[in-house]
Amino acid sequence: MSLIITDECINCDACISECPNNAIYEPDQEWSYSDETVLSGTVTTPSGKEVDADAENEPLSDEFYFIVSDKCTECKGFHDEPQCASVCPVDCCVPDDNHQESEEELLEKKAWLHGE
Repeated sequence: MSLIITDECINCDACISECPNNAIYEPDQEWSYSDETVLSGTVTTPSGKEVDADAENEPLSDEFYFIVSDKCTECKGFHDEPQCASVCPVDCCVPDDNHQESEEELLEKKAWLHGE
């Protein structure tokens, strides 16, 4: 499953540079699938949804850092554990029960994001 950042976040910025998928954004920041990935133009997500990878999407939070679940792979294929959770000083990067995925699905998402 992907991770979420809870409202206990202190906006310290420790997690952003740790994410290999650029799935973490600052509060009130627009995001796109193409940010730091190989995706561009119209693409089909691993779940079958068609999206414009270059489109700027609305921020998911205007108060706290947030994780885009469609870009989060729990660092599978990069690290043994989610790096955001390992560096978070207040333990607010936690599993997102609303986005449960198998390791196979997370690795497929990684390959999709990085053109593997």
